[in-house]
Amino acid sequence: MKFAVERSKSAIIHVSPFNSEKKRGGVAVIGRDSDVHVHWKGAAEIVLALCTNWLDVDGSTHEMTPDKANHFRKYIEDMAEQSLRCVAFAYRNLDPKDIPSEEQRINWELPDNDLTLIGIVGMKDPCRPGVRDAVELCTNSGVKVRMVTGDNLQTARAIALECGILTDPQASAPVIIEGKVFRAYNDAEREAVADKISVMGRSSPNDKLLLVKALKKNGHVVAVTGDGTNDAPALHEADIGLSMGIQGTEVAKESSDIIILDDNFASVVKVVRWGRSVYANIQKFIQFQLTVNVAALIINVVAAISSGNVPLNAVQLLWVNLIMDTLGALALATEPPTDQLMKRTPVGRREPLVTNIMWRNLFIQAVYQVAVLLTLNFRGRDLLHLTQDTLEHSSKVKNSFIFNTFVLCQVFNEFNARKPEELNIFEGVSRNHLFLAVVSVTVVLQVIIIEFLGKFTSTVRLSWQLWLVSLAIAFISWPLALVGKFIPVPQTPLKNLILKCWPKKKKQGTH
Repeated sequence: MKFAVERSKSAIIHVSPFNSEKKRGGVAVIGRDSDVHVHWKGAAEIVLALCTNWLDVDGSTHEMTPDKANHFRKYIEDMAEQSLRCVAFAYRNLDPKDIPSEEQRINWELPDNDLTLIGIVGMKDPCRPGVRDAVELCTNSGVKVRMVTGDNLQTARAIALECGILTDPQASAPVIIEGKVFRAYNDAEREAVADKISVMGRSSPNDKLLLVKALKKNGHVVAVTGDGTNDAPALHEADIGLSMGIQGTEVAKESSDIIILDDNFASVVKVVRWGRSVYANIQKFIQFQLTVNVAALIINVVAAISSGNVPLNAVQLLWVNLIMDTLGALALATEPPTDQLMKRTPVGRREPLVTNIMWRNLFIQAVYQVAVLLTLNFRGRDLLHLTQDTLEHSSKVKNSFIFNTFVLCQVFNEFNARKPEELNIFEGVSRNHLFLAVVSVTVVLQVIIIEFLGKFTSTVRLSWQLWLVSLAIAFISWPLALVGKFIPVPQTPLKNLILKCWPKKKKQGTH
């Protein structure tokens, strides 16, 4: 067949674009012999329902009897079960007198009754490699994947089984549901079934929007993928809208929060991984920062109230602050995502940023640092065998030792902060070159400050024995953190536990 030659024999009069509500599109064409045909293509079972005749292989036309219609429906179902998307083609003749004038054609509704079925085609739209693994990863990480599609239920079921969204081939409503059924529910009924839905077939863009609203009302954080202009309301309504960079329309991209450049669902997993990684890194940094702040504050306040002197002066605290803020953020906020993150359950909308696990780790390290450094502050001269030196010199050595030990404790605690929940705090550390560089720079600068910048920081040089003692005290924070991770913590957030313990004021009754 010479396609260009055949096409040149007719001219298009009017086009009825594909409509996601009607699931079909049509075109009116006029041939050289002035015959006018209206051709329709679309969802197979919908176009089939509009046909009153069918075209045989030899070109003869036959009436569409109920038995023949059921025969065609069986073909459609068989193809749909093989995850083939079925498209039917039909046409009808049109009297040239029924064609409106060019001015009136703008609002012309092409007739779609008394059609003659030409044929049914099953098209394979295979799942991309890696989609099944991506869906499995999402499921294991607590993210439920739902499929909302315009395909009929059999095709939707087959595709969902192929990519792992459905696991039960015999699944029935409401796990797999038709769009018009979901649409007919009232708000309360939609909210009741929304959590159970895995696949929605023959859906309209408005059905997707209704599902998003129902899930959000149930307290879920909802992410939606879409590529068409009709998906824009659902993308906008969702907590996270993900549009397609290749197939997606500009309207869909404008309504979304994230654009998937390669149109691949596997990239959604990367979004989840990186999102969780950023959140986890912020938590690591906060745990580290709070530990330094609490320890430094308590040490200086208690020392100032009891003796009038503070072991950490302003310049030293400025250096500690630099370690804590700038270098600490660089080290901890740049941790790459790990597979362990995908094994966690999602963080709820109202869950606190500082978790009970973080409070436990913070408390253990802060108490240890405060206890050791306050003991050194009050009994340091005796413990460090400095009683033979003058009071002024021994105080300078003691304060220099406290400052050095405090900084080294933070360096060692930086490793603890990398893994707030896991026992192995060194896992993957060799791949994070920036973390190792920050720790190395911190240690080198600390040595320079103690040994060569004494006038600037009001410190004195320490003997190698005192350096070893500082390192030993700082090193203890590692086994201490390991033991601390075996201490169970309650699931209820700390704030809620405190509020439960707090006595409630009785409301005065009105008489």
